[in-house]
Order: sequence, then C-alpha cells, then structure tokens
Amino acid sequence: MSGTLYVVATPIGNLEDLTPRAARLLGEVLLIAAEDTRRTRKLLSHLGVSTRTMSYNQHNARQRMPALLNALREGDVALVTDAGAPGVSDPGAGLVTEAARAGFGVVSVPGPSAVTAALAIAGFPADAFHFLGFLPRTAKARRTVLTEASSLRATLVLFEAPHRLLATLADIEETLGDRRVAVCREMTKAHEEVFRGTVQQAVTYFDAPRGEFTLVVEGAPDAPPGEPPSAERIAEAMAVARASGLGRRDAAVQVSAQLRVPRRTAYAAWEPE
Repeated sequence: MSGTLYVVATPIGNLEDLTPRAARLLGEVLLIAAEDTRRTRKLLSHLGVSTRTMSYNQHNARQRMPALLNALREGDVALVTDAGAPGVSDPGAGLVTEAARAGFGVVSVPGPSAVTAALAIAGFPADAFHFLGFLPRTAKARRTVLTEASSLRATLVLFEAPHRLLATLADIEETLGDRRVAVCREMTKAHEEVFRGTVQQAVTYFDAPRGEFTLVVEGAPDAPPGEPPSAERIAEAMAVARASGLGRRDAAVQVSAQLRVPRRTAYAAWEPE
C-alpha cells in the first residue's frame, strides 16, 4: 500500500497556532520532509514527538526526490517548511508535483499563513488580491515586478526582509505612488505590530527595520473622471519615468497605470534623448 503526502502548514510564530490535526499527523507519519530540520525538530520537541526528518529545500530538492518517493511507497510523509504553508514562497511545489505524478495521494493540512493573516488585519479589500511573494533583490528587477503590478486594482501582498524594507518601500512609491499600506511586522510573535499609513509615512516610521515583514498595499485607484490626458502630459510622464531609470517598456507600464491610458499609447510617447 502506498502512502500519502501531507502538506502541513506550521506556525509563522506562535506555536499555539498549530492545528490539532497537524500536530497529530506530524506524530503519525513515517517521515517529515523539512526545509530546515533543526527548526522542525524544535517544533517536534514542543509536541513531544520524535518522527524522523529529512531536509528538503531549494538546494537539495533534486537529490532528495528519489528518497522521498521511496518513503511514500512505505508509508505517509509530511512536508513542512520553516513557517506557514509549503509551496507559498517556500519549497514544496516540486515534491507535490512528483508525488501526484507517481500516483500518491496529496492532502493539504491547512493552517497559519502570513498572507491571509496580513490581509485580514490590513483593512483593504481582500475579495481579490495579488501575491508577489519575495521581490527580487536588485532594485531594477524589483521595480520591474512592481511596475507590472502597478495597474492592478486588486490589493497587493508581498514579503520582505528587514535589510531591504526601506529600499522596497522607496521602489513602491516610485512605481505605484504614495499609496496606503499596512506593514505587518513579526506577525503572531511577541513583538508583533501593524503600521497603517502611506508609503512615505512607513519609510519615516521604520527608520531601523527589524524582524520579518508582510506588506499589504492598496490596489490601483479607479480611473479619475474628466478628459483623458493630453499627448504632452503622457510624453512628460514618460520622460519622468525614463529619468528615474526605467526602460521604455517599464515606463509605459507605469505611465499607463498612472494616467489610465493604453500601454501602447504611453509606449509611443517615448521620445529619444
């Protein structure tokens, strides 16, 4: 009889958030595939169980895959990450795909999620949202991703490390404007806090960022009433975008979102230097 792969969400901070079902399964499975076995063993110690663990992360996923599939032929396996749900900005999708392809059952054991936790307390519409995960580390790549999302009406959610928070906030203001944000720090932990305000206000508030951050950004505003912007206004906006370091394509995406004009119209307004 083949086993089942249980995709288990673990606490993002407070260990009391682990569901009873997840706690039971972590003690019953044959093996736990963990992003960081040291961190997972701390959780298992808290639960009083001694299930065998095997590291499974972005660096060794290919090498570990055969052993994990063999384990599934013998019994049930749980997949966990450092915190939250596997596969959501964490390793997991590859094992899920291969396990399902091999005919094993794959079952979700839902629980804590920084994404939904932040959305629930941000105060922005959450009937539709766009999850950006961790943004690229370089400024140019980061601005490209943000520019592509600048016209979305849906609320945006993203993760960021403390040493890149201020740079990311600056890029958000440059590409999306001074929108309202909810910056959630150290969620469910002892020093949890939520800042609500504009991007500029957040930059001032977090002068020395510490901890783990989940950012919720309001979506693009509805198109303003009145006459469409003139060709001169579009060309001026494209020139400003170019001066900020954007290329023609990214500038067109940004100006299209800002002025509510077709992207091709903004693209055509790019004037050579």
